[in-house]
Amino acid sequence: MDEDILLKAEGLCVCFGQGDKINPVIDRISFSLNRGEILGIVGESGSGKSMTALAVMGLLPRSAVIQKGRILYKGRDILTSTKEERRRDRGQEYAMIFQEPMTSLNPVMTIGSQVEEVLCLHQSAWGRKGNKAGRYKRTIEMLKEVGLKDAERLYGQYPHQLSGGMRQRVMIAMAMICRPRLLIADEPTTALDVTIQAQILKLIKQLNQEYGTSVILISHDLGVIKSVCDRALVLSDGKIVEEGSVHRLFYHPAEEYTKKLLAAVPRRERTERLLEEYRIREEKLKNAPSVLAVDKVNAYYREPGIHLFHSKKRIRVLKDITLELRKGETLGIVGESGSGKTTLAKAVTGLLGDMDGQVNDYGTRPRMVFQDPYGSLNPARKVGWLLEEPLKIIGGFTGEERKHRVRKIMEEVGLKERHLDRYVSQLSGGQRQRVGIACALIVNPEVLILDEPVSALDVTVQAQILSLLSELREKHGLSYLFISHDLNVIYQMCDRVAVMYHGEIVEIGSGKDIYEHPGHPYTRRLLEAVPKI
Repeated sequence: MDEDILLKAEGLCVCFGQGDKINPVIDRISFSLNRGEILGIVGESGSGKSMTALAVMGLLPRSAVIQKGRILYKGRDILTSTKEERRRDRGQEYAMIFQEPMTSLNPVMTIGSQVEEVLCLHQSAWGRKGNKAGRYKRTIEMLKEVGLKDAERLYGQYPHQLSGGMRQRVMIAMAMICRPRLLIADEPTTALDVTIQAQILKLIKQLNQEYGTSVILISHDLGVIKSVCDRALVLSDGKIVEEGSVHRLFYHPAEEYTKKLLAAVPRRERTERLLEEYRIREEKLKNAPSVLAVDKVNAYYREPGIHLFHSKKRIRVLKDITLELRKGETLGIVGESGSGKTTLAKAVTGLLGDMDGQVNDYGTRPRMVFQDPYGSLNPARKVGWLLEEPLKIIGGFTGEERKHRVRKIMEEVGLKERHLDRYVSQLSGGQRQRVGIACALIVNPEVLILDEPVSALDVTVQAQILSLLSELREKHGLSYLFISHDLNVIYQMCDRVAVMYHGEIVEIGSGKDIYEHPGHPYTRRLLEAVPKI
């Protein structure tokens, strides 16, 4: 075996099911990873990206079977290793960072004890009985290495007390504390803001350069792959459809599937056709009436107290927010986590109790489309029930009228009548988001509040949902308050953009002005952090 190759997969097949009902999710894939290399794996949901990573880590679900193939790590087939050998190698030789640290970290263990546990399990010199001071010192050093400045304080805190970016850094600290030769990062920045994403990607590159750690980076964000990786694999339906240097794949893709992925990525490039569309929309919106006015709105939360009926000081999280949304307009709201974007959405839709100032919706009854339809739609009810229930609550419709309206809205959002008899769990991510949009539209609102509606979707599905939202806006004269941390999506969708920072709007203007001539330093920092295709 070539000494430069750290990991090699040969004809790997992973299947679910038994007998005649075998369903291959990885179909005879072969690839290699060189020492010190960063390899990207891209593809849509269900393409086999995460299953490939789990196969390497020995963490496949029990229902999954490796039918054939080999995975060679340093020339040794790790698929033939004993459970004890795999347990020893995980963490010490290879480690994994998962997409959602909140579900990967133990909520009842402190940060320090979780990072220390990796040392205790994988390196006998740091055993539990002795060297407590040494373990503490090594853990603090590792937390600082991944950019957590106040490591001593964080050591005794719990995961829920940290931000998303901080939790992801803790996951990286756990993965790297034993200095493994291979790090697998599965969608490590999907739910993070652009500035935090840039920091995490910089950290991964830094670990790669300082320690020679080989990295497999899995992502559906092609900008992330381009900014970090040396080579990339493009997966579709469990097969590798194309592989090569990142430069070749992005500038000279050979396969139609790769071209389709690249074409679906939102860009900050406006063609003549798009510029003409924006000019027409700008002219149409000049004299459009207001459908939503927010005037000097302040919103407050209270710090949790020591027991249920006691709370600490009142914290102001929205500070004198003033904005206007016109009929047919899409107003983008951007900013990092904690800037107040979702709190503003809750204030507009009447979901906040402690607030002051004025919100005038002119009787338009704004409706909300949430980021995660799987979390906002009732999993115990079928799609037909979910869509019909708002009409029952409003009243004034016969059973046949309700069913006719449900069928019509299903058609408008691109779903089939057969989907009415399915549960949310039986739908794809894009289909679930279409149901979420249908639930909001079923009562004929004039204003939709879209809170990160495409952040968790693959680029091709994301493009379909954005196209659908544009079509519905034009067809029904809808107005959108569009919240997103993806500045390319905002650029593509929005007429005006408001930039939020620490509960305030620091800049607001046309999309063209904000992106081409940002006035506030924070806006410039956000724009600089966006990975470029």
